[in-house]
Amino acid sequence: MTSSAHPKRQEWRDAAIAAADTAARFITHEAMSHRTLAWEEKSATDFVSRVDVGAEERIRDMLAARIPGIRIVGEELSADARPDEGLVAIVDPLDGTTNFLHGFPNYGVSICIALDGAPQAGIVHDVARGGVLHATAGDGAFLDSRRLRVSTTVTPARALIGTGIPFKDVSQADLYLRQLRRLMPIISGVRRAGSAALDLSDVARGRFDGFWELFLNPWDLAAGVLLVREAGGRVTDLEGRHAPLTGGPIVASNGILHDWFLAMLNEGEGTTAASAPDPT
Repeated sequence: MTSSAHPKRQEWRDAAIAAADTAARFITHEAMSHRTLAWEEKSATDFVSRVDVGAEERIRDMLAARIPGIRIVGEELSADARPDEGLVAIVDPLDGTTNFLHGFPNYGVSICIALDGAPQAGIVHDVARGGVLHATAGDGAFLDSRRLRVSTTVTPARALIGTGIPFKDVSQADLYLRQLRRLMPIISGVRRAGSAALDLSDVARGRFDGFWELFLNPWDLAAGVLLVREAGGRVTDLEGRHAPLTGGPIVASNGILHDWFLAMLNEGEGTTAASAPDPT
C-alpha cells in the first residue's frame, strides 16, 4: 500500500505532529515542577501524574478537531479501546513517565494513526532531547526533515542492543535474564533507558542495532514499529511473526541481525522461531 493509496495519510501525520507538539510543550512546562508533582499508583511500579492525563487530553482534543471520526486509544483515558478496528489514534502522552517524574531526561510523546490495524502514520516527539521522528507508510522515516536509516552493523560483537526490563511482570524475569545472559558475552553492550517509543526510534535512527522487550502495550510500540520498518528495519514478535498493534513481545532490529537475534533470544526456550547462524 503506497502513500498515494490513501490521500489523507499525510494529513493524519501532520495532525499527529501538531498534537504531539502541543503535548510536548505542556510537558516541558510541567517539567520545571516535576519534584512537586503528585504521583498516582496505577499498579505496583506503574505511576501516572496529572501531566500524563493533561497531555493526553490535549492530544485527544486536537486530533478530534482535525480528524473527524477518529477514535483515541490512549494509555490514560481509553486504554481498553481496541487499537485494530477503524480509524484510531494510538497514544502514549508521556512515554517514560517514571523518567519524567525523576527528572531523568528520556521521555517523549508517541502517536500512531492506524486504519483497521495497519499503521498509517507514526510520530515520536523526543521531548527531553528535542527532535520529532515521523513516518508515513510507504514514504520512509524522518527526524525532522532528515531521512532515517537503520544501522548497517553485521557483526553481533559490534551490536548495541536496547531492552526493557519486565519490572511490571516479575514472572517473566527468569526468561528475560536467560536471554540477557546469552546476549551479554557476544555483543558490545545492552542499554535500558525506560521509554520503548524512544528505544524503537533509536533503532530507526541507527543508534541501536536491535531492541527487545517481553511485553509492550499498543501505545508503547505502535509509532515506533512504523518508524523502524520505514527506516529499513524489521519488527516481529519473539517467534518471527508480524508484530500486531494489539501489543505483546517485540523484537526490532536493523534487519541484517534479525534472524541471529531471534535465535539467541529463543535458544533452548522451546519456541518455534527458526535458528540462524551468526551473520558474517
